[in-house]
Amino acid sequence: MFEKLFKLNEHGTSVKTELIAGTTTFLTMAYIIFVNPQMLSAAGMDSGAVFVATCLAAALGCFIMGFYANYPVALAPGMGLNAFFSFVVVGHMGYSWQVALGAVFLSGICFTLLSLFKIREWIINSIPMAMRKGIAAGIGLFLALIALKNAGIVISNPPTLISLGDMHALPAILACVGFFLTIALAHYRVKGGVMFAILAITLIGFLAGDVEYNGIMSMPPSIAPTLLQMDIAGAFNVGMISIVFAFLFVDLFDTSGTLIAVADKGKLLDKEGNLPRLNRALLADSGASIAGSMLGTSTTTSYIESIAGVAEGGRTGLTAVTVGLLFLVALFFAPLAGMIPAYATTGALLYVAVLMVEGLKTINWDDITEAAPVVVVTLMMPLTFSIANGISLGFIAYAAIKVMSGKAKDLSASVWFLAALFLAKMIFFPG
Repeated sequence: MFEKLFKLNEHGTSVKTELIAGTTTFLTMAYIIFVNPQMLSAAGMDSGAVFVATCLAAALGCFIMGFYANYPVALAPGMGLNAFFSFVVVGHMGYSWQVALGAVFLSGICFTLLSLFKIREWIINSIPMAMRKGIAAGIGLFLALIALKNAGIVISNPPTLISLGDMHALPAILACVGFFLTIALAHYRVKGGVMFAILAITLIGFLAGDVEYNGIMSMPPSIAPTLLQMDIAGAFNVGMISIVFAFLFVDLFDTSGTLIAVADKGKLLDKEGNLPRLNRALLADSGASIAGSMLGTSTTTSYIESIAGVAEGGRTGLTAVTVGLLFLVALFFAPLAGMIPAYATTGALLYVAVLMVEGLKTINWDDITEAAPVVVVTLMMPLTFSIANGISLGFIAYAAIKVMSGKAKDLSASVWFLAALFLAKMIFFPG
């Protein structure tokens, strides 16, 4: 049955490998189960209902991606988009969370239309190979920054922007130990090494008294307060056009970058460097976003943490299905799942960052017009704390540098279009 559904032999994998990969991916992204309710409760939403909506939206997205697209890419409500939802759309602009959910729903519909007409697929496939490598590396550095921030190793410091945190603190120490342990296990090619390192650091944190034990099982809360509460009519307000566009834009290019990075790391690209069944993956992403808004959560999107599972050998949709099942299990084991602290996953994320930066070795560094835009996209993702902004600035730089260097003929029509689109976005929809 598994062979028929996921073509395991064709992808050189096994059920055991896929299950381990799925579990590893889940452990690196399980934080969203608890962070998302906290974020959306700031918008006035019921945190218990959002907890259930988060798990269900993630599970549904993973199942669609796994069964329909057969890719090892997990989905869940996206970080950054939930903050934009709560603190900008609701908090700053004053819209209700119901209207904000309506905007998420409409952006998902637009997303689906772009996927059905293969406009989104054309956009992704038009990205030059050098830029794809730069996007993957930039996402790796972005992940590393998030991991270091969560562990308290890197902290904000107004005079210098960032600085070194308190390295005597337990989270920072255990994060470092977790990274060293992860690398050592990877060196010895221990299957499930990333997962074992996460569990080991969690256990150490528990023994040190830093991880609180709150039980094992609990019944999930009611989803009624958020289920089908989106205000679609309110989202058609003229003032909401920019909000719908913002949700669409960020999801479009965050997902594009994620799919490229995961496929590149898992060697899932074809001979032309394109992703087979890309349209199915895109429809899975947009469908999950629509379903998530109906359940009561912000935009559901593909997770870059999927690379942790790919690094463990995940190559098919069985990895994503495994993640989806674990999200359903988490509904009943919320106290146990909540024991995994952020610093326990730092080692895994830093390990993934190492793997993703590796692609820069294939860049033609002798051609400065290729290398410079790659550096822009690689640096701007972590420095702007946004995958979408990094991609935007990278494309603008790519087009501008080629034109000013007398190499405008290197630019395809799609690159011209994307650079102009990104430039317009920066001018009219900055931030």
